[in-house]
Amino acid sequence: MKISIKKSVLENVLLNTQSYLEKKDLSQIISHLYISATKESLIIKATDLEIGLEYTIKNIKVLDKGVATANGKRLLDIVKILKDEDLVLETINDYLYIKQNSSKFKLPMFNPNEFPQFPKIEKKQKFEVNSTLLARSFKKISSTIDVNNPKFELNGALIDIKDNSLNLVSTDTRRLAIIKLEKKNENDFFLILPKKAIVEIQKLFFDDIEMFYDENTLIAKSNNFQFYTKLINGKFPDYEKIIPKEKKYRLLLNRGKTVEAIKQIAIVSNDIKITFKPNVILFESLNDDNIEAKTEIEFKTGLSNEIHLAVNSKYVLDFLSNIEEDSFSLGFNESNLPFTLESENFMTIIMPIMI
Repeated sequence: MKISIKKSVLENVLLNTQSYLEKKDLSQIISHLYISATKESLIIKATDLEIGLEYTIKNIKVLDKGVATANGKRLLDIVKILKDEDLVLETINDYLYIKQNSSKFKLPMFNPNEFPQFPKIEKKQKFEVNSTLLARSFKKISSTIDVNNPKFELNGALIDIKDNSLNLVSTDTRRLAIIKLEKKNENDFFLILPKKAIVEIQKLFFDDIEMFYDENTLIAKSNNFQFYTKLINGKFPDYEKIIPKEKKYRLLLNRGKTVEAIKQIAIVSNDIKITFKPNVILFESLNDDNIEAKTEIEFKTGLSNEIHLAVNSKYVLDFLSNIEEDSFSLGFNESNLPFTLESENFMTIIMPIMI
């Protein structure tokens, strides 16, 4: 294999593949990138066996077709320090050479035939969704995904398609986030994506993308790349049972004022108590260190009796940092029952702290 490629083009692809590499055990082939030069393009693949990414680069000069592998991190480190000019990748006797002007580097290769096969699109179901909207929606709910729950299905987010809607759902058992997108569909189905895949989707999904799935795998394909992730097998909790059917009280609050008040209290304590009085909302700290913080917002709540909610401030701030509107709706029934935060099609249900 021998190719000539722009340094900036190769560096950008190498940067995007780093999250897919095995970094602890460098003896494994999945610490390497798979590099294949065809007649008109260069294909670069990376996978940790759970997620994978394949790039197709067309603006290159192929001098000799062939395949290679190279440690992905080492190759990126080398390319980074080269000048912003064309460079040459060439295989000679089981080594990959990186050349530019008078600079030359040599990296050992593994057997390219041992690189894991990527899943195929053939025979998989297809579904359509606005990729940019999907990535933005995943960003909103990703903070509520659990990461070490023994129930594996909770270590990811649910895509639930039914009743002409697409629901994205995640929970860490103390709060639940849901986004509802309108979508006409012929078949009802659900997929559970691992958190690592969701993080990478937010970086990738900006082009027109086709999506394919079966019971084990999700594949996303664009003109430049193909991404895949293994799915989490299991049954996600019945999230609709957790959503309060009725709310006695619903307040439309200012986002900026609420964020400012909560951040003031959070300096002293992550756990805060919010008391709703007839003409004011009081925010105060909850801790045992004899340190106290209080602030309030003037607001006509319409309540005749005081009601309080005790909560981890991070849960509320996570929601407020992911909405675009200047106001949001807070719905609740009693002090010790779950309450809701809502903005447009985004809702978070939070379990209060018992005090």
